[in-house]
Amino acid sequence: MKHPISIFILDVSNSSSGDMGEKLTKYLDELVSWITLWTKDFGHCKVKHRAGDEIIFAGYGYSSAYILAFFISTVWKYSDHTPYFGLAFGDSDKELEEVDIEKWIHPLIKQARYANDLLKQELVRPLFKMELDQFYQNISPFSYNQFRNEFEILINSLLRLQMSMMKEQTPIQKQVFTYYLILQQQKAAAKLLGKTAPTISSHYKKGKSEEIIKVFTEIVSILDSLQEKSYNENFEKAKSESLMESIRYQLKINYIK
Repeated sequence: MKHPISIFILDVSNSSSGDMGEKLTKYLDELVSWITLWTKDFGHCKVKHRAGDEIIFAGYGYSSAYILAFFISTVWKYSDHTPYFGLAFGDSDKELEEVDIEKWIHPLIKQARYANDLLKQELVRPLFKMELDQFYQNISPFSYNQFRNEFEILINSLLRLQMSMMKEQTPIQKQVFTYYLILQQQKAAAKLLGKTAPTISSHYKKGKSEEIIKVFTEIVSILDSLQEKSYNENFEKAKSESLMESIRYQLKINYIK
């Protein structure tokens, strides 16, 4: 039996500079605890802080790794040491409960690693890069696999566009965007930041928050659609909404103060 999964490998830019090593190690350990908490009701996931500045995650659902990576990048603490994510999604013959993530040899892990290595070589490093497996199982009557390369180019182009808009945000625009992403209300963000609603609305628009979130939701929707079509006989409804609700709930408690 096949199982839809996704994987990210997180690395950190400039992690060896200055005295950041110990701080980043503690922060990555904290992130592992956050991810474990966010996904506790989502189904079995594997997450591990490996040697140095790397986290590997594997979870059920084509969109789960991207959802987590997007929220992590948004609330990331150290602006001079940004994370970057090699992403992959596809199918596993094994349930995640059966695998040791440190020893598991699987094409999707190789793809996420390859994506991460490609990011290392970029002078202007994107936050995310996807390397794609075959979308559909052999039982599928559709031959979408032949468009894998084109789809990979399109989705990575969207991810680059999203990153460029995020990079252009001023500190207050980023704060407004982050609070809106979590709270989903401009009024609530205004109250927390001690600003008027029109001021928050202006920062929201100038920071292109709506466009950034639109790219995020469209990519999640596409990944969920691919999963649901892939598993049309053994229909497995994507659980992206419940995962995002869990992340937002926990961030309201532990991040927004």
